[in-house]
Amino acid sequence: QVQLVESGGGSVQAGGSLRLSCAASGYTLGRACMGWFRQAPGKEREGVAGIYTGGGSIYYADSVKGRFTISQDNAKNTLYLQMNSLKPEDTAMYYCAASTWITVCSGGRRGYNYWGQGTQVTVSS
Repeated sequence: QVQLVESGGGSVQAGGSLRLSCAASGYTLGRACMGWFRQAPGKEREGVAGIYTGGGSIYYADSVKGRFTISQDNAKNTLYLQMNSLKPEDTAMYYCAASTWITVCSGGRRGYNYWGQGTQVTVSS
Protein backbone atom coordinates (compact mmCIF):
# COMPACT_ATOMS: atom_id res chain seq x y z
CA GLN A 1 0.00 0.00 0.00
CA VAL A 2 1.40 3.35 -1.05
CA GLN A 3 1.47 6.16 1.48
CA LEU A 4 2.72 9.69 1.00
CA VAL A 5 3.09 11.73 4.16
CA GLU A 6 3.79 15.44 3.93
CA SER A 7 5.35 17.52 6.67
CA GLY A 8 7.02 20.88 7.12
CA GLY A 9 4.13 23.23 6.59
CA GLY A 10 3.45 26.12 8.91
CA SER A 11 2.94 29.84 9.23
CA VAL A 12 5.59 32.30 8.14
CA GLN A 13 5.84 35.95 7.27
CA ALA A 14 6.30 37.11 3.72
CA GLY A 15 9.90 36.69 2.64
CA GLY A 16 10.39 33.67 4.84
CA SER A 17 11.22 30.09 3.95
CA LEU A 18 9.84 26.63 4.54
CA ARG A 19 10.91 23.17 3.45
CA LEU A 20 8.23 20.60 2.80
CA SER A 21 8.98 16.89 2.94
CA CYS A 22 7.06 13.97 1.50
CA ALA A 23 7.99 10.57 2.89
CA ALA A 24 6.95 7.72 0.61
CA SER A 25 6.27 4.17 1.67
CA GLY A 26 5.26 1.36 -0.64
CA TYR A 27 6.55 3.48 -3.53
CA THR A 28 10.13 3.60 -4.74
CA LEU A 29 11.60 6.81 -6.10
CA GLY A 30 13.47 6.55 -9.35
CA ARG A 31 10.89 5.35 -11.84
CA ALA A 32 8.45 8.18 -12.53
CA CYS A 33 7.46 11.74 -11.70
CA MET A 34 6.60 13.03 -8.28
CA GLY A 35 5.19 16.45 -7.75
CA TRP A 36 3.93 19.11 -5.45
CA PHE A 37 0.51 20.65 -5.92
CA ARG A 38 -1.34 23.29 -3.95
CA GLN A 39 -4.90 24.33 -3.44
CA ALA A 40 -6.06 27.60 -1.96
CA PRO A 41 -9.61 28.06 -0.67
CA GLY A 42 -12.02 28.50 -3.54
CA LYS A 43 -9.41 27.67 -6.16
CA GLU A 44 -8.53 24.60 -8.16
CA ARG A 45 -5.59 22.45 -7.29
CA GLU A 46 -2.56 23.55 -9.30
CA GLY A 47 0.81 22.04 -10.04
CA VAL A 48 3.71 23.78 -8.33
CA ALA A 49 6.70 21.60 -9.17
CA GLY A 50 7.44 18.15 -10.50
CA ILE A 51 10.51 15.98 -10.87
CA TYR A 52 11.21 12.78 -12.76
CA THR A 53 12.83 10.83 -9.95
CA GLY A 54 14.82 8.80 -12.47
CA GLY A 55 16.65 11.98 -13.44
CA GLY A 56 16.15 14.74 -16.03
CA SER A 57 12.72 16.30 -16.14
CA ILE A 58 11.86 19.09 -13.73
CA TYR A 59 8.85 21.38 -13.90
CA TYR A 60 8.06 24.59 -12.06
CA ALA A 61 5.01 26.75 -12.30
CA ASP A 62 5.86 30.25 -13.50
CA SER A 63 4.64 31.69 -10.21
CA VAL A 64 7.32 29.85 -8.20
CA LYS A 65 10.29 29.78 -10.57
CA GLY A 66 13.41 31.11 -8.90
CA ARG A 67 11.87 30.78 -5.44
CA PHE A 68 11.02 27.08 -5.03
CA THR A 69 13.30 24.09 -5.51
CA ILE A 70 12.14 20.50 -5.79
CA SER A 71 14.54 17.72 -4.87
CA GLN A 72 14.65 14.11 -3.83
CA ASP A 73 16.61 11.79 -1.57
CA ASN A 74 16.37 8.28 -2.93
CA ALA A 75 18.06 6.78 0.11
CA LYS A 76 15.34 8.25 2.33
CA ASN A 77 12.62 7.73 -0.27
CA THR A 78 11.64 11.34 0.31
CA LEU A 79 10.67 14.28 -1.87
CA TYR A 80 11.31 17.87 -0.82
CA LEU A 81 10.14 21.34 -1.74
CA GLN A 82 12.32 24.20 -0.57
CA MET A 83 10.28 27.37 -0.63
CA ASN A 84 12.06 30.71 -0.32
CA SER A 85 10.88 34.30 -0.59
CA LEU A 86 7.37 33.21 0.28
CA LYS A 87 4.48 35.47 -0.63
CA PRO A 88 0.96 35.69 0.79
CA GLU A 89 -0.33 34.26 -2.49
CA ASP A 90 1.61 31.06 -1.76
CA THR A 91 -0.84 30.35 1.06
CA ALA A 92 -2.50 27.01 0.36
CA MET A 93 -2.69 23.37 1.27
CA TYR A 94 0.28 21.65 -0.34
CA TYR A 95 -0.01 18.08 -1.58
CA CYS A 96 2.60 15.57 -2.61
CA ALA A 97 1.75 13.27 -5.52
CA ALA A 98 3.41 10.29 -7.16
CA SER A 99 3.00 8.67 -10.53
CA THR A 100 3.85 5.17 -11.63
CA TRP A 101 4.31 6.01 -15.31
CA ILE A 102 4.81 9.71 -16.09
CA THR A 103 8.42 10.48 -17.06
CA VAL A 104 7.96 14.01 -18.42
CA CYS A 105 6.64 16.11 -15.59
CA SER A 106 4.21 18.97 -15.98
CA GLY A 107 1.71 20.87 -13.86
CA GLY A 108 -1.19 18.64 -14.78
CA ARG A 109 -2.79 16.30 -12.30
CA ARG A 110 -3.43 13.54 -14.81
CA GLY A 111 -1.33 10.48 -14.26
CA TYR A 112 -0.58 10.98 -10.62
CA ASN A 113 -1.83 7.82 -8.99
CA TYR A 114 -1.13 8.59 -5.37
CA TRP A 115 -1.71 11.65 -3.20
CA GLY A 116 -0.81 12.67 0.31
CA GLN A 117 -3.15 14.27 2.79
CA GLY A 118 -1.58 17.69 2.51
CA THR A 119 0.24 20.17 4.70
CA GLN A 120 -0.91 23.74 5.24
CA VAL A 121 1.30 26.69 4.35
CA THR A 122 0.21 30.14 5.49
CA VAL A 123 2.15 33.26 4.56
CA SER A 124 1.24 36.52 6.23
CA SER A 125 2.06 39.95 4.92
